[in-house]
Amino acid sequence: MSLKKALLISCTAALFLQSCGGERREIPDVSHISADVKIERFEQDLFRLDTTNMAASLAQLETRYPGFSQVFFRQVLRSKNPAIAPEGHEAYVKGFINFPPVRHLFDTCSVVFANMDDIAAQFDQAFRLFKYYLPERRTPDTITTFLSEYSYAGFLYGENSLAVGLDLFLGAYYPYARYNPGQEAFSAYLVRTYTRDHIVSKSMQLLIDDLLGPPSGNRMLDAMICNGKKLYLLDLTLPDTPDSIKLEITAAQTDWLRDNELEMWAFFLDEQLLYSSEWKDIRKYIDYSPNSPGMPEDAPGRTANWVGWQIIKAYMELHPETTPEQLIAMKDAQVLLEKSRYKPKR
Repeated sequence: MSLKKALLISCTAALFLQSCGGERREIPDVSHISADVKIERFEQDLFRLDTTNMAASLAQLETRYPGFSQVFFRQVLRSKNPAIAPEGHEAYVKGFINFPPVRHLFDTCSVVFANMDDIAAQFDQAFRLFKYYLPERRTPDTITTFLSEYSYAGFLYGENSLAVGLDLFLGAYYPYARYNPGQEAFSAYLVRTYTRDHIVSKSMQLLIDDLLGPPSGNRMLDAMICNGKKLYLLDLTLPDTPDSIKLEITAAQTDWLRDNELEMWAFFLDEQLLYSSEWKDIRKYIDYSPNSPGMPEDAPGRTANWVGWQIIKAYMELHPETTPEQLIAMKDAQVLLEKSRYKPKR
């Protein structure tokens, strides 16, 4: 049992959605598709262990969560690693759940996430749409919540299971930086996405990343097309979610992207970045960053991914017979670009 993909500190008849960009897209009726979303609260059961009878209560917990507990105790908490927990697994877990700062963190999560019905409903709809567009693929059988003292926002494990780290979704005003000063993952532009509204989007990104895998090459074009596919599939499964959440930027930055599509494309061409494989030169245009070097300060990071998304949309509009499964299978970024006949909007 292993952790597969992780976010580390990374209807009745058909309806129609009017997006902020003015596009009109059909949302299929998925009421006939079963999702059966169940959220299991591992962190609650962990912190309710009977510490006066640790061996028996911990064994019961591991029996109730056979797959997740193996990943959590071996790879997240690492309480079964003698180098990390020389006092032994049971003593280490007992110390963890009794440690006052961790106990306070659990109490905070219990208040913020006292009820998760809204999140379960969002997962339910997203999984139904996922099954509609990708009928041969499976959605997670279970969603397990946990806390890791700010180490993991979520991960896939086993063959078909999803875990969500609630302590990295406590809100944009939660004092993450105070608990770990200097940690880049707690920079302001990232912390603003550590909210309840981002849980389902970030989790669906894990599923989609697992489907697509890494880019087929090391050029910026390869990365932007691959990430454009990811955004396209994310949009299919979360049509009611604002683009700002899917992109993990502000609404104003989302507007900037829409208003400056032609300028961004021209910039990438003028700076000869499209076919560059120099990671230091292209990183901030495709990886998390507060900005895009050389662009106005209103521009967010990862601008190339947004352009890649527009290229994929152009391709799919020109080739509507292409299924999402076929899109996933298309690996040649240059061919996709050429066949999209992409023309940036002014």
